[in-house]
Amino acid sequence: MNWEEAKDIKNYIDEIVTKLELSYIDSKRIFCYRTQGSKARAYARIWSFPKIFQEALDLEPAYVIEVLSEKFEKLSDRDKKRVLIHELLHIPKNFSGSLLPHFRGFEKKVNTLHKEFEKK
Repeated sequence: MNWEEAKDIKNYIDEIVTKLELSYIDSKRIFCYRTQGSKARAYARIWSFPKIFQEALDLEPAYVIEVLSEKFEKLSDRDKKRVLIHELLHIPKNFSGSLLPHFRGFEKKVNTLHKEFEKK
């Protein structure tokens, strides 16, 4: 599997966090990568940085958002942003480095935020 830093995705993340006023997200601590060659069915995924690693390495919480090139690049810009909003919703409000699972109404929340984003 090949991977590379995705500055364009990072720009999307910064735009989404700003427009939606997701003040609990420290976008400086979100790192974005594009991969090729994954067999996963996802368009994108978010990776956590568990507390034990934060403590062991003396680092602050962080997240990595990975876009799977073969699938993600086929999406429209609108749908790419929707997918990224979905990934950002996995970040808890305390920005701890852990991840939230899908919850009842998760996709409804994604759709609501995406509509709000599109209006701004």
